[in-house]
Amino acid sequence: MNDWIKAARLRTLPLSMSGIIVGSFIARWRILEEGGTWDWRIFLVALLVTLLYQILSNFANDYGDGIKGTDKLRANEAEQRAVASGRITALQMRNAVILFVVLSLIATVALLYLAFFRENLMNEFYIFVGLGIACILAAVGYTVGKKPYGYLGLGDVFVFIFFGLVSVCGSYFLFTKTFHWDMLLPATAIGMLSASVLNLNNMRDIESDALSGKKTLALRLGFKKAMVYEIILLQLPLLLILVFMMMNGLHTKGNYYAFIFFILMFPLMAVRRRIMQVKDPKELDPFLKQIGVLTLVMSLMVAFGLNYF
Repeated sequence: MNDWIKAARLRTLPLSMSGIIVGSFIARWRILEEGGTWDWRIFLVALLVTLLYQILSNFANDYGDGIKGTDKLRANEAEQRAVASGRITALQMRNAVILFVVLSLIATVALLYLAFFRENLMNEFYIFVGLGIACILAAVGYTVGKKPYGYLGLGDVFVFIFFGLVSVCGSYFLFTKTFHWDMLLPATAIGMLSASVLNLNNMRDIESDALSGKKTLALRLGFKKAMVYEIILLQLPLLLILVFMMMNGLHTKGNYYAFIFFILMFPLMAVRRRIMQVKDPKELDPFLKQIGVLTLVMSLMVAFGLNYF
């Protein structure tokens, strides 16, 4: 069981929840302002769905990199994978991937039933079923298949889209049944932080990925340019959230709690400074968890600030 827990890579889960929290609680703030009701069951099931997607992705990545031999080149690095190390066989991991595909699909349908089916919003129901299937395919397709997009340098794009735009805007739509263009600001913020974690991961593995032919964006850019890209990804998210708050006039409504998230400017500055001082790619590993946790904390602060009465 311990090997499966390690393969699930629990430290990646906080990051996956952040977009759901931001989208759901911005929706709650707007719904309650208009005198409506917010269904907490949709929020809990949405969290379950995103956690299943993330674990599915982690298992699929373990399987895909394992059978391609990519992980063998970094077997002595900080983060060892289950299939490459032999702790879990490729067949067992493939079966686990299939199991989590099924579980993810069931949970997705349950979520969409709560959000749309009971209100007879059939068009929205079927559109989001298709979106859920796309999320599952994206989770598996990062390293699995003949042309996995993670090996083509497209991982950052997919992470930005699914962890940011789809997660934040999709969860917001589940509650409000509408889309507001200003939601692209917090969605972009979460997407950039998510991409920053992937980029750090790829920067850490840049040497072994070069040997295995895994042409990540970090590898294509080179370590120095990938570092510049990383700093940009970490620099903008708080500003985007700030612009969202200002656009919605929260500074004129006396709700200064909405700006509590900006206190994270200081720990993020400290993390950015320490990342810029790294010379050995392997030293980047601790920052993956730190940025994931900071992203979750930011999402909780945004949720609290908007919904504090």
